[in-house]
Amino acid sequence: MVDALPRVPYRLVECGILRTRADESLPARLRLIYDGIAELIVRHRPDIVAIETAFYSKNVHTMAVLSHARGVILLAAETAQVTIAEYAPRLVKKTVVGSGSALKPQVAYMVTQLLRLKTAPSPADAADGVAIALTHHLLSGRQARPLSRAARSPGRAAG
Repeated sequence: MVDALPRVPYRLVECGILRTRADESLPARLRLIYDGIAELIVRHRPDIVAIETAFYSKNVHTMAVLSHARGVILLAAETAQVTIAEYAPRLVKKTVVGSGSALKPQVAYMVTQLLRLKTAPSPADAADGVAIALTHHLLSGRQARPLSRAARSPGRAAG
């Protein structure tokens, strides 16, 4: 979650990952993700939820599971009536690092620099999530593909 207010640098509000157990059923894991995202939305009341577009993987099973997870994140935001914006992974890397083929350590380094943090968000997936929120703020929504209602008030949190 990144806050962007007028005349104030971007500020990291919260970041992390939701861990599920591999021995749980897919529906149980998806419920944990949904509940976790819904709780974050209630706690922080973001104006926008920024999310990566679906990506293609050689591993069909992994791609399917990640698509399910992405779906429950979209559902949580839509249920809370929060505007959703999508950004392609290459656009996130290009916006934050300057290269669409940047590696995870480069993304983490630039997130650390842009937010003036002492250390990079950990694990790397948390830094990736912060990079998506930063991308939304840096592009000011101009290149976003809105998936739901227009933003009610521009410029606050993107999660």
